[in-house]
Amino acid sequence: MVLFPSEEWIQRFKEELNKNEAYAEAAKDWEGDFLFVVTPDEGLDREYVFYVDLYHGKCREACMLPSREAKKADFVFEGPYSNWKKLIRGELDPITAIMTRKFKLKGNLMKIMRYTKAASELVKTASRVPTEFR
Repeated sequence: MVLFPSEEWIQRFKEELNKNEAYAEAAKDWEGDFLFVVTPDEGLDREYVFYVDLYHGKCREACMLPSREAKKADFVFEGPYSNWKKLIRGELDPITAIMTRKFKLKGNLMKIMRYTKAASELVKTASRVPTEFR
């Protein structure tokens, strides 16, 4: 089991994503990077930030950052720890989560909407990481 959020978790996520052929196909034309921001609630005492660089169906870079100001990205996907747990467990669809304001998305929403299958595969991949929560 890998603790979420942690550097080890984001590295395992990157490995799983780069093995996911369905994601590779759905995101073959995608170019864009993300900050995944986990805001504190349910026992999480501070904000955690992951950087993920996605390019043509592969994850080129993934790491934990000290803050959201540490690196600029095309998109920021942000939500409370409790909703991240639901997302990783497969209990929450990423597009529905944005539309119902369980997560905030900053960036080109129209671009995201053209890649809903890729977004879905991205989340399915997160659920493949054997995750332990704080």
